[in-house]
Amino acid sequence: MLHILAVLVENNPGVLARVAGLFSRRGFNIDSLAVGKTDDPSVSRMTIVVEGDQRVLEQVTKQLHKLIDVIKISDITEEAHVERELVLIKVHAEKSSRVEVMQIAEIFRAKIIDYGAKSLIIEATGTEDKLAALIDALRPYVISELVRTGKVATVRGTKKITIKNQGGS
Repeated sequence: MLHILAVLVENNPGVLARVAGLFSRRGFNIDSLAVGKTDDPSVSRMTIVVEGDQRVLEQVTKQLHKLIDVIKISDITEEAHVERELVLIKVHAEKSSRVEVMQIAEIFRAKIIDYGAKSLIIEATGTEDKLAALIDALRPYVISELVRTGKVATVRGTKKITIKNQGGS
């Protein structure tokens, strides 16, 4: 089972390396990791997706709590939440196939963000399934480069993940 963890950490140098190192040392695989500053510049938020059973989740959580820079961990897997991922796809597109590639992008509500002589770069956001379908649809046109962010997620409604329990977890 995939677990989605929202982890608040102090925005200090080396925190990401310590978190990634913890997973590596314990033999846990990070399925997806996205990190960025919050509205408080001293705090960053990590969205970590890890695969495993309840025992794996408990071990990961216990180990994360041991890191001094970790402020709060919330498992939002079972919560009502919204999750998205961003992908940039560079597709080889000669004049003969360019219109078809652009139509596929339009179907998936993706944007053409770069138009080169023999390539297009497509930007799309959505669920993992939507992006997988877009990538599959573009494969016949030769994908020369693909970059994904990993999942970001937030709980729905007024509940929020903050340092203090301000209307949330």
